[in-house]
Amino acid sequence: VDPLSFAVLGPNGSFRDSAFTQFFNPTLTAVPFFQIFDPAFLAILGPNPSFHEVASNATFAFAHEAPIYVPETDEVFFASNDGGALGNSDLNHNNQVGKISMKAVEAALQTLKPGDNGTALQVPVTELVLPDTIQMTNGGTGPFKSSLVLITSGRGPLPPSIALVNPKAPHNTTVLLDNFFGRQFNSLNDIKIHPTTGALFFTDVTYGFLNHFRSPPLMPNQVYRFDPAVGSVRVVATDFDKCNGIAFTPDGKIAYVTDTGANSGFLGNNQTEPATIYAFDVDPTTQVFLNRRVFAYTDTGIPDGVQIDATGNVYAGCGDGVHVWSPSGTLLGKFFIGTTSANMVFAGDGRLVIMAETGIFVAKIAAKEGKVAFP
Repeated sequence: VDPLSFAVLGPNGSFRDSAFTQFFNPTLTAVPFFQIFDPAFLAILGPNPSFHEVASNATFAFAHEAPIYVPETDEVFFASNDGGALGNSDLNHNNQVGKISMKAVEAALQTLKPGDNGTALQVPVTELVLPDTIQMTNGGTGPFKSSLVLITSGRGPLPPSIALVNPKAPHNTTVLLDNFFGRQFNSLNDIKIHPTTGALFFTDVTYGFLNHFRSPPLMPNQVYRFDPAVGSVRVVATDFDKCNGIAFTPDGKIAYVTDTGANSGFLGNNQTEPATIYAFDVDPTTQVFLNRRVFAYTDTGIPDGVQIDATGNVYAGCGDGVHVWSPSGTLLGKFFIGTTSANMVFAGDGRLVIMAETGIFVAKIAAKEGKVAFP
C-alpha cells in the first residue's frame, strides 16, 4: 500500500472514527496477509514468506501473552488472557499457561500444497500444571539459565511475582521477587532480560485492578530493574499512563517501552490517551532509562508486547496484528490478522509466532531473531 495513495482522502473520504473497531485495510485483502507500506518490509519477509493460523479455539483466549521459545525442545510457551474477554479467568479463577510444539507445526505445514498460503491448521496445544504461586501470568521471556521467566499479575490478595519455571515437567518453580520493600506491586505485566548484564527489567501497571482481579493500586505505573544475583530492585523509568511491553536492542543500548493508556479496562477505551512506543537510552553504568523520546504511535488498537529482530526492527502486537517499524521509527508493514495480537516471539530465525487471543499464527519469513535468552 503506497502511503501516497491515502495521504489525501478528500472531503467525502472514508475516514475511521475508531482505532479499536475499524481497521485500515484499503485493499480489502482477506486475512491473514502481509500489509506492506515500505519496500524495506520485503527484506524482512524474504522471497517466499508464508502465513498461517496453526491453532484456534473460538471460545477461549488461550494465546494472549508471555510467548517464550525454548530451542532445546522446539516449543513455544504462552499464557491465556488474564481477566479479559474469553480468558476464563477472574478474581476467583487463575489463567492458564500452555505450549505448542513447533515440530508439530512444521509437520502440519508440510501437508499444505503450493498456493495454500493462509490456510488454517489445527495443531494441539498442551496445558501446563503449575503451582499456586503462579497467579495470572501475563508476561514471559527467556530462557534464563534454561528456565522460563514468567511475570504474573497476582490475583486478589495473592501477590504479583517474577518466577523461574522449568520448561520440563513437573515444572519446578522458584519465585524470585514478589514485593517492593514490603509493598505488593500493582500487577506486573511484561519482562525482558538485559542482553549483556542478565538483569531483569519489568513493567508494573494497574490492569489487574482495571480487570477486576486485583486491589486498588499502591504505586505509580513504572519500569523496574531487578538483579537476581543480589536481590536488588529499583525504578528505572516512570511517568507513564500505563507502561506495558518492554524490549531491548540486541546490544542492550536502547530500551523500548509501550504505553497503552488508551485501554483502561472496565473504564473503557480513550483514543486521546497514549497508544505509543517510547525509546530510551540505557545508561551503561546504572542501566536507568534516559533520553525518553517517542518512537511510534500505532494507528490501530494499542501497542502491547514488543520484540526486536536481529537488525533492530521493532515488532509490536496491535489491534489488527503485528506492526513492524524500522530502527528509525518508520512503519514498514504489518502481519495483518484482522484481530488483536498482544504479543509475538521469534521461534528461532525465520519463524514469527503470533499470539492472537483465540488463535496462534506462524509467519515463515527471512528476518532473524534478536537476543532474548540469557546467557
